[in-house]
Amino acid sequence: MAERILVVDDEQLIRESLVFVLQREGYDVDEAHHGVEALERMAQRPFDVVITDIEMPEMKGMELLEQISLRYPESFTIIITAFASIETAVEALRKGAYDYIIKPIDFDDLLIRLRRLFDHRRLVKENQILRQEVHRHYDFSNIVGKSPRMEEVFKMIQKVAASEGTVLITGKSGTGKELVARAIHYNSPRRQNRFVAINCGAIVESLFESELFGHKRGAFTGATADRDGYFKIADGGTIFLDEVSEIPYHLQVKLLRAIEQKEIIPVGGSQAIPVDVRIIAATNTNLSDWVRQGKFREDLYYRLNVVEIHLPSLAERKDDIPLLVQHFVEKYRLEMGKNVQGVSNEVMNALMNHCWRGEVRELENVIERAMIFCDGPMIEFDDLPESVRLGVPCAEESRPRGLKDAVREFERNYISHYLQLYNHDKERTAQALGISVSSLYRKMQELGMPQGEAVRFSPSLSAD
Repeated sequence: MAERILVVDDEQLIRESLVFVLQREGYDVDEAHHGVEALERMAQRPFDVVITDIEMPEMKGMELLEQISLRYPESFTIIITAFASIETAVEALRKGAYDYIIKPIDFDDLLIRLRRLFDHRRLVKENQILRQEVHRHYDFSNIVGKSPRMEEVFKMIQKVAASEGTVLITGKSGTGKELVARAIHYNSPRRQNRFVAINCGAIVESLFESELFGHKRGAFTGATADRDGYFKIADGGTIFLDEVSEIPYHLQVKLLRAIEQKEIIPVGGSQAIPVDVRIIAATNTNLSDWVRQGKFREDLYYRLNVVEIHLPSLAERKDDIPLLVQHFVEKYRLEMGKNVQGVSNEVMNALMNHCWRGEVRELENVIERAMIFCDGPMIEFDDLPESVRLGVPCAEESRPRGLKDAVREFERNYISHYLQLYNHDKERTAQALGISVSSLYRKMQELGMPQGEAVRFSPSLSAD
């Protein structure tokens, strides 16, 4: 669709010349004699650009510019002015005009400026779409979960996002702490500025201060130029300090100063630099225990822990597993271009009973792998990795103390899994295990497994 341009000028020759040149270039052009008529035209249909003279009857170009800025903020305005009134053109730029051209009009120059304007307008639109997509992707309502524990998390995110307070996100590795941090940022007044995520456990201790606060040239060997740290890069936005417990103890006081004083001093520098950042920290350790053990500063702990959001483990919100599974299936269906619709009942049963030590991250990895091996419309049991098919014991106290115990526990879990899979049909279970029914009963007795279920014979198997 051609870009729409409105030409506003009381001089007929200039107006008609502009219309002719612009239409020849393929633009959709309309014209108006003065500002009042221009606003009437704009009320009937939108225009991408308005090219208007300054000196006109009925309504001056400056007043028209103000009305356009107020009523039609997505329309760009170009002012036509005589060389003698260049100061007026500068004033127009201050009031929101995109550009100005000087009489007599150089049409080639005007066309170049218009092409630049529309390129700029396209980039602005693309940037808006990208920002909207980012905000949609990290909207807190799109964090998967409907369990009561997750509903509490959603409410806390919604409340703290509008504030400026520091937030401490706690929970096991893989529960989605960074996703929550991004949701807080992208739903906060700082959403237009940067979100800088830092994995404190991945920074070499000797470079920690430089990475956070920057350094001056010559501050240490290899510092050949000034370099901004993460705090300066995130100025106006949010810093996410993941694994915050890994920050060296001697640097924790400098982090505390940066939070409280809102200023930093680069390595090798002497002047404090003001910074405006919001701090969101995360840890999978119990920081209060670390404080008692002298591993973490108490004053920093309380400064970070203004609001704590604890993310429950999958074991605490098992009702969310089906939702997460379908979410990941849909995600990788799009990425892989596969027509996989979901998982079978056997698969869901295995996923619900699995011990997710790696939490949501592990669950996502399992679904991604299953999608790779899946050739049908549903993920089947054989598409799952062996660790999920066999089952993983969760309780710490159930861990074996020696090789003999480990073998017994493995056999017990292995047999139990297939019994559940075949609804305690002993014959089908024995066939799947590659042993006789009598051997199965004997093994169950050795392992102390209940044998009260009656033997169920499958017609299809008994016919063999």
